[in-house]
Amino acid sequence: MKRILLLILLVSFFAEISAQTNTTKLTGLYLGMSFERFAEKLESESDYKFYFKKTDVENLQVNLQAKDTDIRMVLDQVFAESGLSYSIDASKRVWVSRGKRMQIDFPQDYFLVQEKQDDNLARAGDSLSAFDKNKRFVIGKSSDNPQSKTAILSGVVTSIESGKPMNGAIVLEKVNYSQIATDQNGNYKLTLPKGRHTIWVQNIGGFQEQRQIDLKGDGVLNMSIEETILSLDEVVVSSGALSNLNKLDMGVQSITIAEVKRLPAVMGEVDVLKGVLIMPGVNTVGEATSGFNVRGGAADQNLILYGNSTIFNPTHAFGFFSAFNSDMVNGVELYKGSIPVNYGGRLSSVLQVDPKFGRKDKIGGSGGIGILTSRLSLEGPIGEKTIFTVGGRTTYSDWALNLLDDEADLNGSKITFYDINANIQHNLNEKNTLELTTYFSKDNFRFDPDTSYSYQNMNFALGWKHFFNDQLEGRFTVGSDNYQFGIIGEDNPLNSFDFGFDVQQLFLRADFEYRKNEKHIMKFGVHGIQYTLNPGSNKPYGPESIVIEKNLDEENAREVSVYFGDEFTVSEKLSVSYGGRYMLYQLLGPMSVNQYVDGEPITDSNLIGEQTFGSGETVQTYHGPEFRASARYTLTNKSSIKAGFNTMRQNIHLLSNTSSISPTDSWKLSDTYIKPQTGGQASLGYYRNLAKNKLEFSTEVYYRYMRNLLDYRSGANIILNENIEQDVLNSDGKAYGLELLLKKSTGTLKGSLAYTYSRSLMKTSDDPSIEKINSGEFYSSNFDQPHHLVLVANYELSKRVNTSFNLNYSTGRPITLPISKFDYAGSERVYFSERNAYRIPDYFRIDFSVNVEGSHKIKKLAHSSWSFGIYNLLGRSNPYSVYYTPVEGQLKGYQLSIFARPIPFITYNFRF
Repeated sequence: MKRILLLILLVSFFAEISAQTNTTKLTGLYLGMSFERFAEKLESESDYKFYFKKTDVENLQVNLQAKDTDIRMVLDQVFAESGLSYSIDASKRVWVSRGKRMQIDFPQDYFLVQEKQDDNLARAGDSLSAFDKNKRFVIGKSSDNPQSKTAILSGVVTSIESGKPMNGAIVLEKVNYSQIATDQNGNYKLTLPKGRHTIWVQNIGGFQEQRQIDLKGDGVLNMSIEETILSLDEVVVSSGALSNLNKLDMGVQSITIAEVKRLPAVMGEVDVLKGVLIMPGVNTVGEATSGFNVRGGAADQNLILYGNSTIFNPTHAFGFFSAFNSDMVNGVELYKGSIPVNYGGRLSSVLQVDPKFGRKDKIGGSGGIGILTSRLSLEGPIGEKTIFTVGGRTTYSDWALNLLDDEADLNGSKITFYDINANIQHNLNEKNTLELTTYFSKDNFRFDPDTSYSYQNMNFALGWKHFFNDQLEGRFTVGSDNYQFGIIGEDNPLNSFDFGFDVQQLFLRADFEYRKNEKHIMKFGVHGIQYTLNPGSNKPYGPESIVIEKNLDEENAREVSVYFGDEFTVSEKLSVSYGGRYMLYQLLGPMSVNQYVDGEPITDSNLIGEQTFGSGETVQTYHGPEFRASARYTLTNKSSIKAGFNTMRQNIHLLSNTSSISPTDSWKLSDTYIKPQTGGQASLGYYRNLAKNKLEFSTEVYYRYMRNLLDYRSGANIILNENIEQDVLNSDGKAYGLELLLKKSTGTLKGSLAYTYSRSLMKTSDDPSIEKINSGEFYSSNFDQPHHLVLVANYELSKRVNTSFNLNYSTGRPITLPISKFDYAGSERVYFSERNAYRIPDYFRIDFSVNVEGSHKIKKLAHSSWSFGIYNLLGRSNPYSVYYTPVEGQLKGYQLSIFARPIPFITYNFRF
């Protein structure tokens, strides 16, 4: 018995000595350090690994000094009076929990994924699915390329909720600070030293998750993560704080639907385009206007894409509402600096609206009921391989016109519109996917009982995505885009008319992406467009009308572009992108072209005849290259600089002599006298993250030159003008500016502050010319607004209640004013200033809203929320325009304001 007791004492003694020998001693000063940072530091300095919920330790700070102190004693001091406990297992894993200590008697192989025994382990194409953040994954084989000290980790990041790839998710290894943002297919690729690593992955605004890996060789790790923690609305983030520093493109702004829904909106309608206007460098000439202006460009110089379909008019009711139903949109990206090589055809920017294709788990839907509009959408699976989404929106907003000024002039006014989206995605197999996107919208409205307006967009696109192999992917798309506009005037039965125009384009695209290795991503392809344009027609309306029918000749053209680009990672700090497009444009017959005296101004008096071209015959050919180049250099882990240069060409023009798109504007193809618009832009930017990546700061400067812009003679007539070249003045333009952006995307207070200083100038370039605007000197364009400031803030009062605040200021746009009067030939005449020599008063507006969500219970029939607030909180009478009319022989000026008083709104939203 004594021998047994002695043996027990000896075993206990040596066990105690062994435990003390294996226990890590800590030495260091840890003051004012968050527990998360403290744990990271210990992990980097020892073999211990920490596991905890971020919400449990988010308020825990470490303040202590250790000198050869046992790690258990340090942790006891850290967790004292915190309500937290810890356990340490035999593998030096520290488990932190609230309340009682965790049981750590795990099975022996719980944290280990056994290596496959075949020769294909974790090579390209193999996949290990990682759903459990607590497991350690063995990637690759030690026998693969044993001389190399590094290996390539690649894979796909998908959403647990929808199963869809996550674009823009950040994959990060913190010790070596290797990171990358996933592409649109969720792919990532990192080169890391062989050994153990902690891989962090996050969809910005959602969970940050980690995976423990033992990297032995090249291999694949696919990860599925949750998109959001508490938000009930789907959030797709295409860029975040880290990718803002590391992505190569500059002048790219992204906004999520969640951010758009938090903005105070006019009449409570969630508006994608209004969300774009909070970005620096983007402005509009006034409230309730169609289109937007980017870096000093006209509204028609923006390529607006819904998927691959071109939207010619992106608004309802001439700018009151966006054409895009927010429930049918995943996210929005605006390219205003370095335009990607696979985009072309416009001079200023590309707005890419990403359509939603639905969820894979079950049938669901969402909708909203507001004071002006209602919407409803459904989405879900059809079988195992097909998903769909369909949605519609309509309005009942006739009564809202009574809120506008001059109510007496709006008696009998009506506004109606609706839009319908339907998108389907079908996975044929692992390498082939089909996608169909459709969009249809219709507007009808009248501002007086005798004149009605209507327009519609009709778009469809059918796409096929094919993976040839792990390196080469192809996308093939065919589709049609159509836009029609019409006016019916019934003021007098004898003069009743039906005016209209339309533009249609059939397109075919073949886009390829080739990943040669981790250093090269090549893009190449070919695009083709067939234009058919009716510039305008006017017909009698009604049996009593004596209006003479007039039709302008139909215009036909084709446009073919080929492109190639390469994103090249030169080193860990330097990446460059270069490439180009070559565009061929041909105007086709049948057509008659006026001939003028060579070397003389294009006027009716110099018209000497016309030349006729048969059907399909080439009337005019234009062609030329477009260049793309950009570079990014990483200064530190928190800052980078970028530079870019690109040239663009545009073959279709909007004929408009107003500052915003108006009902009588029409589109025109380049011809013998109206040449394609061309231009180039150089830009330079500095990007920095502050406050532990909680704040993004960026500043960009740019300079643009533009050629063959359209301006018009004084008193020009652009409606049904058979000789439009006689009233058009070809002009050169330049624009330059500075953009500042400070953005916070995390925490209870989110928001952004954007400031833009920009100038947009034009001058007549025709020589000889029948008229030189402002004596041939540069003058302000219609959308030259030097200063623009936007402040957006969203504060979470609780997990269910948040408030939004929006402040918008901009310099008044230029106008031409009468400055004197004189008598000529016995009548009184008005003398006007030089073009755009004056400005309307500055624009200033504040909006406020409150968003209240229902309970966050998972099991409930529908999740709902309320949005209510006030647009134009201060009731400021912001001028839309200033105009002059004769009254009793005197010329009097008037100021027109669209919303001259506070506009309250309320909307009920639901999702099921």
